[in-house]
Amino acid sequence: MPDALNIALDAMGGDHAPDVVVEGAALSRIRHPEVHFTFYGDEAVLKPMVAKDEALSAVSTIVHTDIVISPDMKAGQALRQGRASSMGLAVMAVKEGQASAAVSGGNTGALMALSKFILRTMPGIDRPALVALMPTINGESAMLDLGANVECSDDNLVQFAVMGAAYARLVLGLSRPKVGLLNIGSEDLKGHGSVRLAADRLRNADLPHEFVGFIEGNDIGHGKADVIVSDGFTGNIALKTVEGTAVLIMSLLEKAFGISLFSKLGYLLARGGLKSLRNHMDPNTHNGGMMLGLNGLVIKSHGGANTAGFASAIDVAIELAAGNLQERIAADLSAMESDGDAATEETAIA
Repeated sequence: MPDALNIALDAMGGDHAPDVVVEGAALSRIRHPEVHFTFYGDEAVLKPMVAKDEALSAVSTIVHTDIVISPDMKAGQALRQGRASSMGLAVMAVKEGQASAAVSGGNTGALMALSKFILRTMPGIDRPALVALMPTINGESAMLDLGANVECSDDNLVQFAVMGAAYARLVLGLSRPKVGLLNIGSEDLKGHGSVRLAADRLRNADLPHEFVGFIEGNDIGHGKADVIVSDGFTGNIALKTVEGTAVLIMSLLEKAFGISLFSKLGYLLARGGLKSLRNHMDPNTHNGGMMLGLNGLVIKSHGGANTAGFASAIDVAIELAAGNLQERIAADLSAMESDGDAATEETAIA
């Protein structure tokens, strides 16, 4: 990793690129003036945009490519054609040690495929998982997987739990995060075989987290677990449901406060609290999902993120790069494997 943090930015990835990428970097630079940014994309477009902000221009480099991963490009096609794209070059910069982390708001499937191909998974990890923060009554929880793996074995779920707990210790500042498996019920006999096997293994693991067992969808917002573990199919549905519910609640509140003169007066009295609620539930506030389990840091931004949202994703990349997350995960995986070896020896002796 470079002595000074350098963040590689896929400047052409996302619904509102490259504008939000450049503006987001400018906003993040204010909070992190010591960080350098490398933009990958069309130099003719990017150069005048970056030059508008002298402070950003002073800490930025532009690497030209006119190849862009389209939103509908298949993962296989991205592997064949996308390694010289703005997305592929940003990930390659992490591989080659030129950048501390890469951030992209582009095609999720393509980003996962390119990242896994270029960076490979960490020893002890079969599949990388997408993790992000979710708003709860108590603050925030980390949830994974959010769409990278549709079907998961008990090995995958256990690995996700170990990685998610390490992530929560660093990002949420928790010394012993509570880990829960998302299931259709809290009883031990509920759910399919993989989730039940994973629960048995996590109950017996001697790791720096507390396993709270199965949790249901309505437990997510209550903050029952600091780390919520799921297969990617279920996790992605849960994520989109939470985001849609947040939009619904804010829309209903806006309509309710506009019904009458008295309700408008009520809005004026309550607008401080409503602003706080909006900020807490806004997906842009929690933007920046990491692809855990790779030999390098890759952060996925929402494709539709605004400037503040993309800046948040960059902030996540900077925080994780400075926190040695990979080393923490490796240590916990080693401890998990030691527990498994010890259990196997005890069984053989018995």
